[in-house]
Formats: sequence, structure tokens, C-alpha cells
Amino acid sequence: MSYLMPSGQRRAAPAEAPLRFGVPGIAHPLLAPGEWSELLRADVPVEWVVLGSGGMAAAGEASGGPGARPDPYQLPAVARLRQAGVRILGHLDLRFGERPFAELLAEAQSYINWYKVDGFSLDACPTDRAALPGTRRTVTTLRAMLERAYIVLVHGAHPCAGYADLADQLVTFCGPWSAYRWSQVSEWTADHPPGRFCHLVHGVPAQHLDEALRIARWQGAGTIYFTDRTDRDEADPWEVMPGYWDEIVSRIGPGVSE
Repeated sequence: MSYLMPSGQRRAAPAEAPLRFGVPGIAHPLLAPGEWSELLRADVPVEWVVLGSGGMAAAGEASGGPGARPDPYQLPAVARLRQAGVRILGHLDLRFGERPFAELLAEAQSYINWYKVDGFSLDACPTDRAALPGTRRTVTTLRAMLERAYIVLVHGAHPCAGYADLADQLVTFCGPWSAYRWSQVSEWTADHPPGRFCHLVHGVPAQHLDEALRIARWQGAGTIYFTDRTDRDEADPWEVMPGYWDEIVSRIGPGVSE
């Protein structure tokens, strides 16, 4: 039996589990107030928003993180999202297991103290079995620091199955549409519900949005974020909302069944 199978052979997400958005990072509230307001809309099904990633990083924190002090502009913006019932995650860069443990925990504590986060998004997470113990140690410690912490492991590809036991959700694809449209899914994911997986795809043309949504459902991902923005010239594709934001919201928002 092969480790991967074509996306079309993956069972579709059940009708009672519509897709939701996982927002990997948008620009600072001063630069993108409209984007922050859009996330407050009642018809936008947001699963989580990552704080401190890319364009949401504090000044001077190019690689992401909470910064050296609370951001006076992000504090009220985050509070409004929380009041709307949106889960807030602090961005932590694992650097594929190379990040100093104490440094990682210090950033996590800052997120907890300043922004009252609901959990953490662990970026650049390893995928191999050898790194499982180290990742387990990190996740266990974070959950000891924050009761009921929601943990998202951002692998960007399918990891070995053991990682599913560590987190609430795994990002099993993060990349361009050119790769996503030919992507495959690991067979072990069929043993888990769609809510356990997320796909983040940039460069999705408007005319291929339906196809992208079908791939996500076929591969069993319950959380997505698709955008027509690209990473060309080292741009952050997540900083600005997609040009077809209203359209994609209408296709996966409340009342939409598949």
C-alpha cells in the first residue's frame, strides 16, 4: 500500500462539517484596519487567527513573535476578535526543531501575559519521526503553561502519523496553487475527521477557486485559507485578504452545505 494516494480518492468532508477559515496572519491593524474588521463579520466562519506571524509581527520582529512589549494597537484589535468568539493563536517558530527551548517558552509566556491567547501556531514544525519526542516536549510544556491550549502544528506537508496525537490541528499543506492542484494526501489522514487538518494556499486564481475547494474537501481538510495573493518578490501572501474575499465567504459561510 502506498504512503500517498491521489486527492480524488480521499473521502469527502461530511455535509455537517462545512469548511472554516484559519487565518495565518494579516498586516498590522494600522496598515490593514479593513482586514481586521472583516474577521468580525457574523457570516465569516473563522476557526483561528495567528498573531505575530509575518505582517502581524511586532515591529522589529521580521521572523514573527510577540515583540519586546505589548503592541498598543494590536491589543484592542485582538480583544475585539476574542469578544466575537474568534480563537487567537500566538505564532512560535520552531525552526524545524532547532529553536532554543527557553527562547520558545519565553515568547509563549509573552503571548499569554499580553494577549491572552487561546493557544499557539507552531510554524516550521518537523515532519519526521525522529523529531517527535522534541515536538511532544514542546507541546506538553505549552499546555502546562496554558490550560486547554489549542495547538496547531504548521508542517506545510504531511508528517508521520504520530504528530496527529500531539496537536488539535495539523497544517498539512502550505504553499502555492501550482503545487496544491497536483497534491496528494497521506492515507493515515482518513482515520481522522476533517477538523484535524488545515490547508493554506496562495496564488489561487479566482477561476480555480471551486477546484481548490473541492481538493480541500476530497483531502479531508476542514480548515482552509485560500488567496490569490502570491509570494512573488518575497511578499507575504497572507498580509492582505484575497481579491475574491466576499466570494469565498459566500461559498463556505453559514448555511452552505456540500
